[in-house]
Amino acid sequence: MLSDKQLLRYNRQLLLPEFDIAGQERLLAARVLIVGLGGLGCPAALYLGAAGVGELLLADGDHVELGNLQRQVAHGERDIGANKARSAVEAVSALNQEIKAEAIETRLTSAAMGALVSRVDLVLDATDNYPARFALNRACIAAGVPLLSAAAVRTEGQLALFDPARGGPCYRCLYTESGEKTALSCSESGVLAPLVGVIGSLLAMEAVKVLTGFGVTLRGKLLVMDLRTMDIRQLALAPRQDCPDCAHLNP
Repeated sequence: MLSDKQLLRYNRQLLLPEFDIAGQERLLAARVLIVGLGGLGCPAALYLGAAGVGELLLADGDHVELGNLQRQVAHGERDIGANKARSAVEAVSALNQEIKAEAIETRLTSAAMGALVSRVDLVLDATDNYPARFALNRACIAAGVPLLSAAAVRTEGQLALFDPARGGPCYRCLYTESGEKTALSCSESGVLAPLVGVIGSLLAMEAVKVLTGFGVTLRGKLLVMDLRTMDIRQLALAPRQDCPDCAHLNP
């Protein structure tokens, strides 16, 4: 049962017929892990906190630098030198004190990932390197938890939902470890600030859909876009029969 304060806070969402009170109650009961509180994780965390996700676990072992502030909107100049997860928790809590936001202020080992993933209903991959993404993928498969993964560089971004326990491919079906060294980074290739805001907001939107059953999700699809030309496409993804991470789920 929503309180009067919650009915007022979330009333614009409650007006949506397919969302309604039931959708808001699902959000308030949900637990989400966001790994990476940089350009993608910041807007995702802020919007999920504002929308009323009941518990957010925010994980990042890095510290805020001046060069982050061009695009990492949960951090400000006063946060330079602070841990990114802690800074993001403070920003989310300033938006919505009713939800629980917890900072994990270390780089996650595979074992730590497994323990955290087992606590949540959904994981958002907002990291910037393949080893972390592969480890998250394996942890989510082991726990049967959906993984939303996004990437952004230059003016290009992509987003996909990986949920092989309920059908479809995993992250490693799309990217093999042999391609690890081909990844582009913002520090080497650059990125326009609004791009990560767009992709990070889409991460939050897709998370709301997954958690509440609202709309149509990106399960089995890859959303790709180039905001320089506004070219936006969806590509169908299929499980790899020889995938070392999820092939056992698709005999």
